[in-house]
Amino acid sequence: MPAADTAIAALLKRDRVVVAAALAGLTLLAWAYLFWLSAHMAMPAAGAAMSGDMAGMDMAGMDMGPAGGGAGGMAAAVAPAFRIWAPVDFAVMFAMWSVMMVGMMTPSVAPMVLLYAGVGRKAAQSGRPFASTGWFFAGYIVVWIGFSALATGAQWALTALALLTPGMAAASTLLGAAVLVAVGLYQWTPLKQTCLRACQSPLGFLMAHGGFRAAPLGALRLGMLHGAYCLGCCFALMGLLFVGGIMNVLWIAGLTILILLEKLVPAGQLIPRISGALIAAAGIWLLVHPG
Repeated sequence: MPAADTAIAALLKRDRVVVAAALAGLTLLAWAYLFWLSAHMAMPAAGAAMSGDMAGMDMAGMDMGPAGGGAGGMAAAVAPAFRIWAPVDFAVMFAMWSVMMVGMMTPSVAPMVLLYAGVGRKAAQSGRPFASTGWFFAGYIVVWIGFSALATGAQWALTALALLTPGMAAASTLLGAAVLVAVGLYQWTPLKQTCLRACQSPLGFLMAHGGFRAAPLGALRLGMLHGAYCLGCCFALMGLLFVGGIMNVLWIAGLTILILLEKLVPAGQLIPRISGALIAAAGIWLLVHPG
């Protein structure tokens, strides 16, 4: 056997390592972008806060648009807090949400993708190959890209109503409390439980939906279906970003860890119910003690 063929065969036997490395690399790239963006956003947000303390300053007339050059101009385009959004604002925010969803959700889908890759290699060896892992993962990501568009629209609406701060967190105590209570209650709903079970058991999900697909479009649709279950499981938690700050890296990391715990720890519905109770309690506390 030629040396090249031997190397390829050895690589295919390590498919799970290759896929895991690719997922880890994608996640690290997404998080690196989020850290960079968060650091550059801090400058115009701090400037806006300082300007707000200056007497006689008309905050509604401030232009924090993308006309400025350099990092400050980029950050201002990402946080158009004091003016009507232009199309470029929506595009930049949509890109930010999309990268953030990739960074947050890729770790939790890794077990399913690794299972797909491992079984796929065995199927190929037996002469019954099915579509590559990339098609399945692409379908999963498509769902979260769609969610990113909806989240961007929600951010646009809240910004237009002046309900977000320059740091892109809830400017209203009532809004923040309402989101916390709503998210906490959703953690206890049957829909949350059903979707979480599908995410906790990759093999069970595949058996319930006809197994792997030989055709690329079939694998893409299967990935989208799995993404839909994960969306039903986690979309409410993403609403917490509007409370703690959409680009608050610590807040994002905390939610990522919570999502991982819900899906990977064999504790059934215990973790979402405990977290739901605590989140709802925090919302009630915020209403009672707004200071």
